[in-house]
Amino acid sequence: MQLIYIVKSDDNFTNLKELLKTKFEISDRLLLKLKKENKILVNSTPSSINSLVKCNDKIEVTIDFCEDNSNIPATKMDLDILYEDESYLIIDKPYGMPVHPSMDHYEDNLSSGVKYYFDKNNINKKIRPVNRLDKNTSGIVIFAKNEYIQECLVKQMKQGIFRKEYIAVCKGVFEEKIGTINFPIARKEPSIIERCVSPDGSKSITHYKVLKEITIDNKKYSVVSCTLETGRTHQIRVHMQYIGHEILGDTLYGSSSTLINRQALHAHKISFIHPITKKEVTYTSPLPQDMLNIYKNR
Repeated sequence: MQLIYIVKSDDNFTNLKELLKTKFEISDRLLLKLKKENKILVNSTPSSINSLVKCNDKIEVTIDFCEDNSNIPATKMDLDILYEDESYLIIDKPYGMPVHPSMDHYEDNLSSGVKYYFDKNNINKKIRPVNRLDKNTSGIVIFAKNEYIQECLVKQMKQGIFRKEYIAVCKGVFEEKIGTINFPIARKEPSIIERCVSPDGSKSITHYKVLKEITIDNKKYSVVSCTLETGRTHQIRVHMQYIGHEILGDTLYGSSSTLINRQALHAHKISFIHPITKKEVTYTSPLPQDMLNIYKNR
């Protein structure tokens, strides 16, 4: 995969390094790797990043490397692939599966499944999940296929360009059908897992819209679309608990349910600017069957 740029007559770059950082937004860390591997060419010739550039010079940057990914165990599994290209792989993660390896889930995790898939298809790349989901949250997880793509997408998240939409089933009826929850979130001491709303926490903003109201066994529930402006750990779960509408089946921030055996939360949609084509792209994941049954009140 290459990044290509032809220097224009009205460009005014001090040197090649300035062009690379301006036009491609390449980090200093990645720039050092590219330089070391002679991956930066000017008119097909490896060049110093301090060299001058002139009109009509063709700048080529090869951003692919063969990488060692042996730190992740490979596990054969049926991945639900929503989309794949040279830049990234998008998976529809089932609930009950963590994204990353851990002591309790060293091999039965999504990264290990992607490792097996990469090995099978001779994709010699590190395993780079861009977003994270809790083990019992289902939906979209994107894996970058190289460091440049990962950097671009993480930067879009920080800038608010990368948009994430979730669907949750919450207890009760919302007085405001459309609203914004703006309360800071911090770790709840002494737990290393649980979070809480706290004035000492980090800025956390969740926008929501009620999609449907349901009555099951004389109890009221709301199906809610949540869009994250920030991406704190357990953000939607904490915010919904704080405003009195805990997510159905969320045993950490609420209680268990006979209607579903995990928190009713699904990463439904992501939108961002493709780092290579520069076009906006959107990917969606349909509601899994356990949440669909509740939505259709079956």
